[in-house]
Amino acid sequence: MMSVDGSMGGGQLVRTAATFAALTGESVEVTDVRGAREEPGLKRQHVAALEAVAAACDADLAGAEAGSERVAVDPGALDGGETRVDVGTAGSVPLILDAVLPLAARLEAPYRVTVSGGTDVQWAPPLDYLTDVKLPVLRAHGLDASVTPTRRGFYPAGGGAVTLTVRPSTLTPLDLRERGRLRHLAVESAASESLREADVAERQADAAVEALQSTAAVPVLRESAYDETASSGSVVTVVAAYEHARAGFSALGERGTPAEAVAEGAVESFRAFDRTPASADAHLADQLLPYLALAGGVYTTPERTAHLETHADLLGTFGFDVDVADADGVVRVSR
Repeated sequence: MMSVDGSMGGGQLVRTAATFAALTGESVEVTDVRGAREEPGLKRQHVAALEAVAAACDADLAGAEAGSERVAVDPGALDGGETRVDVGTAGSVPLILDAVLPLAARLEAPYRVTVSGGTDVQWAPPLDYLTDVKLPVLRAHGLDASVTPTRRGFYPAGGGAVTLTVRPSTLTPLDLRERGRLRHLAVESAASESLREADVAERQADAAVEALQSTAAVPVLRESAYDETASSGSVVTVVAAYEHARAGFSALGERGTPAEAVAEGAVESFRAFDRTPASADAHLADQLLPYLALAGGVYTTPERTAHLETHADLLGTFGFDVDVADADGVVRVSR
């Protein structure tokens, strides 16, 4: 059984270890899970990710419970099927789906999973980032997957639900050496129904569109929507569509923060990225690593994050040599 030191990272390390155990057929044990965190051990969202991966490959799990500081995954065949997973908190649904998506490269049959939890929460990519940034990039490189949202879920109650279907896929190399020119921008703004009277979704969208139109001479698309949610909240995502790449920049609404200020946060993140020649934003650069490991390729990112380095090191444990190197003001990631 392969052993991974869980103290070197957080939940991402656990999720990716389970994913690549399923992909390679190698049993893996993660010890000292999140050992450097203030509250070590598995959280409920990490257990949910383990359950979602295990159901796709009929894996045996040991230690997969909240608070556990050791977990082992003994995978079977990636035969697909269907399952439901409930985080039980506002733990991130997109991060759980991230653990499932790479399985498409080795699946024998389609796999459908419905996950309930938080769709738009702190420290995780929001739902619109997954559907409008990450998935289009991966589909362009062979991934066959679709996402059907049922309901959004904000902190603290969560209560959102999303169904992911992944199908056997042949991945192609991530050829993202250059992003090309900016073609258009899109603003995705969403808020709880309880915030409709205050026009929060429209105000976020209006402020973002106005700021973007003064920044870039390209079309700026917009969409705003409201959802019945268990907890009140809002989110805005700016999607930058380049000739050969996509990038996304999001901000969550907070009590006491005007909708216009929330929008400005997302816009400022786009402006900072657009001033660089990078082909992937910092979050996408990290999330693309499993596909780079499986199919090869190259892309660039504005910064060398701790997540990126830890993730690359973990993939090396599974025998995938991912190179992260400084190059001309950006970080070049390749295999």
